Amino acid sequence: MNIRKASIAAVGATALTAGLVAVPSAFADAGSGHAESGGGAEARGVTAAAARAAKEGVDWKDCPKDWGLEQPVQCGFVTVPVDYADPGGQKIKIAVDRAKSTGGKKDRQGSLIYNPGGPGGSGLSFPTRITRDNPLWTKTARAYDFVGFDPRGVGHSSPISCMDPQEFVKAPKADPVPDDEADKTAQRKLAKEYADGCKERSGGLLPHMTTPNTARDLDVIRAALGDKKLNYLGVSYGTYIGSVYSTLFPTHVRRMIVDSVVNPSREQIWYKNNLDQDVAFQTRWEDWTKWVAEHDDTYGLGDSAAKVQKQWEKLRAEAKKKPFGGVVGPAELLAFFQNAPYYDQMWAEVAKAWSSYVKGDEKALVDAAGPDMSDKAGNKASENGNAVYTAVECNDAKWPSAWDRWDRDSTRLHKKYPFLTWSNTWLNLPCGTWPEKQREPVEVGADKGLPPVLIAQSERDAATPYRGALEVHKRLKGSRLITERDAGSHGITNVRNPCINKRIDAYLVDGTVDGKDVTCGPHAKPVPQIVSGLTGPEAKANSARLGAPR
Repeated sequence: MNIRKASIAAVGATALTAGLVAVPSAFADAGSGHAESGGGAEARGVTAAAARAAKEGVDWKDCPKDWGLEQPVQCGFVTVPVDYADPGGQKIKIAVDRAKSTGGKKDRQGSLIYNPGGPGGSGLSFPTRITRDNPLWTKTARAYDFVGFDPRGVGHSSPISCMDPQEFVKAPKADPVPDDEADKTAQRKLAKEYADGCKERSGGLLPHMTTPNTARDLDVIRAALGDKKLNYLGVSYGTYIGSVYSTLFPTHVRRMIVDSVVNPSREQIWYKNNLDQDVAFQTRWEDWTKWVAEHDDTYGLGDSAAKVQKQWEKLRAEAKKKPFGGVVGPAELLAFFQNAPYYDQMWAEVAKAWSSYVKGDEKALVDAAGPDMSDKAGNKASENGNAVYTAVECNDAKWPSAWDRWDRDSTRLHKKYPFLTWSNTWLNLPCGTWPEKQREPVEVGADKGLPPVLIAQSERDAATPYRGALEVHKRLKGSRLITERDAGSHGITNVRNPCINKRIDAYLVDGTVDGKDVTCGPHAKPVPQIVSGLTGPEAKANSARLGAPR
């Protein structure tokens, strides 16, 4: 579910509402709850680690300058075992940060911990929603300290690696859509080398990079913060962390929101989830091409979705023949253009870069889609994020080991859903030759001791298809589902839609949920951005400065 971030969109919405009900007071009040359900060595390890963390707390200090987090955000670390079955063994430190609640002592309800997705995403920017006075979070900020963290293996929490970061970002890469068997063989070789590189470069932490261990880390962080129960917001892959946490620690949950939901079924994690992504991305891509066509007077890319699609195919062909600026081939184009199916907040930005190219400004597209080889810190973060994504998904579940299965499924899906299919295949193929033990996924579900969990999901989400929200809703008894109809943005709790926003506030601040599931209208569609292209000698000079392809 390799998820990217985007900006907030503006808007209005309609709703089909039901009456509000309060979260039972037994769940609103702090309580010790029970340790990880099921017992066993890991459960005892979590209990021991959490007790130690509660005693030690967090030594909050100004954040290191190179973290890019300014006062009043504070940073610290929480110590966790590498292996919860051996809590006295090797340990790592999990980086955490916070911005204190803006309300008075009577307003404060504890900490709200956030995970943005990935696997491999950092949550350290979350506290800036307070410091930058994000209006969507003003009421919640009065009640909670906003807490972010780098999950194990990410960023400042003992980062893992699978290859040299500068090699990782080199471009152009091979076209992800294979022309023949030789192309497939080459990609299979790269995937095997990448999997082996993870083993060589990530050492003893690699086999312990799992979602259950991240959920256990989350419980230790909760204890270190001094919270008897967890308040949590998880987006995208962060919803799977939340689902697993709810299963392992149902009585430790106070408030939990899962937004844009991963289907947690054992049969889905993770191979089939990625196949479903291929279908959903095609659907959302077609939503975007239709929108671009509706604004042909602005973009000039075709006055029908079919014409826009032909322009896309033409662009890919041009990039394959001669990469733009020497660095933007079909793979780089796809990495940039898939932002549009992810977030409709990115619709105008992606269309603008494309239209600028068509109107003579190739540099605009190269700047948007090309790598920045000089940004060593950013490239290191990109490689680290991909390494964590691979390690967690490969460790969490059993993947097909036979190439015939991958090839057959990808070939079949590509015929009808060509936008993402082969690219997604190559991203995940290291799991087919993974050098570590692959586990049975957690059987997600809780019907006792768990307070109402709030689920938020758009109907046409590409990265986490809608069926995932329905599956979690079924498995977490007493949960409530907010559906944003006729919409497909990923991560809707941070999008301006009053129908959704007021329910997030009511749940987090007052502990109330609707008596029934709710359907909200869509937030406003993006506004097209005017493009002024380059023409004549200016355009030619601009292209000439970009240099020859490698």
